[in-house]
Amino acid sequence: MSENSIATLTRKVERVSETYANRCDIKRDDDWYALKLAEELGELNAEYLRLTGRGRKKDKSMAEIRSDLGAECADVLAHLLLFAKHNKIDLEQELRDKWFVYLDDDDKN
Repeated sequence: MSENSIATLTRKVERVSETYANRCDIKRDDDWYALKLAEELGELNAEYLRLTGRGRKKDKSMAEIRSDLGAECADVLAHLLLFAKHNKIDLEQELRDKWFVYLDDDDKN
């Protein structure tokens, strides 16, 4: 398993999330995983709107907005990994089953 496999990333994200939840006294129940993912997607959309001139810039430069957009992408990915783990979804298998079936055999691995 590579250092950046989905499973490895999920374990790292889980450790950070658990630490944060304990420190801030957050109960990560079933709803939390879905609602937090939706919240982070909303923040990603807000940064995208800022980047494309359809949202308030809040005195940020374009470089700051682009950086914030990248950070929000990371948040969305992290919370998707947490959501999938909590719901016992094997994202690697799901990608193989739904997406990678369209690849040539050489590209599937």
